[in-house]
Amino acid sequence: MKASRLIGFLAAAALVVAGCGNDDEPDAAPPTATDFPGAEPPGTGPPHTESPEPDSTTPHVTASPPSTPVPGPVEPTDVEELATGLDAPWSIAFLPDGDALVSQRDAGTVVHVSQDGEQTEVGEVPGVDGDVEGGLLGIAFDPESPETLYAYATMGSENQVVRTTYTDGEFGEFETVLDGIPASSRHNGGRIVFGPDGMLYVATGDAGDGSNSPDLDTLAGKILRVTPDGDIPGDNPLGDSPIYSYGHRNVQGLAFDDDAQLWASEFGDSTADELNLIEPGGDYGWPDVEGIAENDEYIDPELEWPVADASPSGLAYVAQTLFMASLRGSVLWQIPLSDGEVGDPEEFIGDYGRLRDAAVAPDGSLWVLTNNTDGRRDPNQGDDRILRITVE
Repeated sequence: MKASRLIGFLAAAALVVAGCGNDDEPDAAPPTATDFPGAEPPGTGPPHTESPEPDSTTPHVTASPPSTPVPGPVEPTDVEELATGLDAPWSIAFLPDGDALVSQRDAGTVVHVSQDGEQTEVGEVPGVDGDVEGGLLGIAFDPESPETLYAYATMGSENQVVRTTYTDGEFGEFETVLDGIPASSRHNGGRIVFGPDGMLYVATGDAGDGSNSPDLDTLAGKILRVTPDGDIPGDNPLGDSPIYSYGHRNVQGLAFDDDAQLWASEFGDSTADELNLIEPGGDYGWPDVEGIAENDEYIDPELEWPVADASPSGLAYVAQTLFMASLRGSVLWQIPLSDGEVGDPEEFIGDYGRLRDAAVAPDGSLWVLTNNTDGRRDPNQGDDRILRITVE
């Protein structure tokens, strides 16, 4: 079993005993006006269960020292509020000129956001069924065909990957690339990304049924790998199957590092959220194990967090660092990397509430989506937002 690193907190034991599921659930406490500089106080929402604060002084455990020094933390040199007023935004996809498209989960619409923050609604992805955690989720442009946009969306009883052209500010016809992914009101996964190999990687959830995750006859609870046309690549690890890895509960973040290694952020249940380094054909253990289990039958995560500190969603890589957006944790975590080894995670930014996605723009800046209008907490004036961050 490969080396793993544990971020241990004394509070984690209390969280395990408390034991409610980590289903992209409401935060431990509603936001206050000071959470959002210059914002109005939020309305009074339903009561939330308080979660204990983690003890950040507890040392982490390292299975083996990194072969080369892991870089230290980077600093945000400038945090700019680029855009406001978005409706449950979920994913960012950049155009070559530095503008971006943003998906809006519940409405099933896509918004064009310029580098100056100007917003224009492009249109709706037809057939999207927004239900709790379902709807219009991840979007991505094909690097080899920059006018072709892919989208992961809930369509009734299943999730699908569809594609269309985007030219002159308009969508063309939509076509289905991949279907048959089980859908539910929760645990739909939804992140899509093109790899350096030109293949499309698709994160799915277990659709609320943990028995789906180890079952190789269903696409739920997996990371899938297909060609841009939705075909199965001949070098996939499990033969004539789109499954690239399995045993996942609810992966919502995918990112490749400089060494073409695939990283995934994953919702745990009541014990631990995970950052996984994905091995082709690997079994990540859900529902039999959660977090670092040290069980030779499964692949351990590289890092784990108490669920109140993460509930991880989007993942981005820049400056030898992974940036992980967290919902319940309401922070952007930074995790330095070196030769596949992870350093100690640190908070990069906070104070903006739930964070759904992080994406690297063509100019190297980091765009981050807040996610306070998705029904999980009371939004503040101006929600939801795009933050543009210069990374030093």
